[in-house]
Amino acid sequence: ASGKGTIARALARHFRLPHMDTGLLYRAVALKLWRWGGDPGSEFEALRACDDLGVEPDDPELRSGPVSEIASRISVYPPIRAALLKRQQDFARQDGGAVLDGRDIGTVIAPQAEVKLFVTAAPEIRAQRRLEEILSRGMRAHYEEVLADIRARDRRDSSRDVAPLKPAPDAILLDTSDLTVDQAIAKALSLVEQRLAVSR
Repeated sequence: ASGKGTIARALARHFRLPHMDTGLLYRAVALKLWRWGGDPGSEFEALRACDDLGVEPDDPELRSGPVSEIASRISVYPPIRAALLKRQQDFARQDGGAVLDGRDIGTVIAPQAEVKLFVTAAPEIRAQRRLEEILSRGMRAHYEEVLADIRARDRRDSSRDVAPLKPAPDAILLDTSDLTVDQAIAKALSLVEQRLAVSR
């Protein structure tokens, strides 16, 4: 809910590049596991859910609370990350470039990327945004629960042994806490243009 997905899609449109939301891969695995009635605590069962993985980006269940929770839990398993790594790297390395968004793009998936943005926002702001998104889909949620879930996910992702959540050393930090969607996109475009001008 920092806005990284919205910003990434806007950048992809602006630069006419293909876009991948890598988080959807983990959510797709989580959704498959959930529908199977599988155990997120079982690394083996989670890995089985990676087989023949299809992603339907418009499936509303991909962004449901239970699937988000499972995705965060299974993303700490090294075999899961390894199983999805090549798919993401192949996408990033395609001719002409690409835009990827996720929590380990600049550090693990594409450490040689020409431009890296680390998009963040205060947990309270992200919780309010996520709550509004959930309610707009006709689902029920409470602010306190959403905030607790975001903080727990941040702790999990920041402390995991494999691909912990952290900015790459050369990443540009963009805090969207006090920005509207349009302002965040405009700022991101400006930052990317500046970095491209320097690197080229």
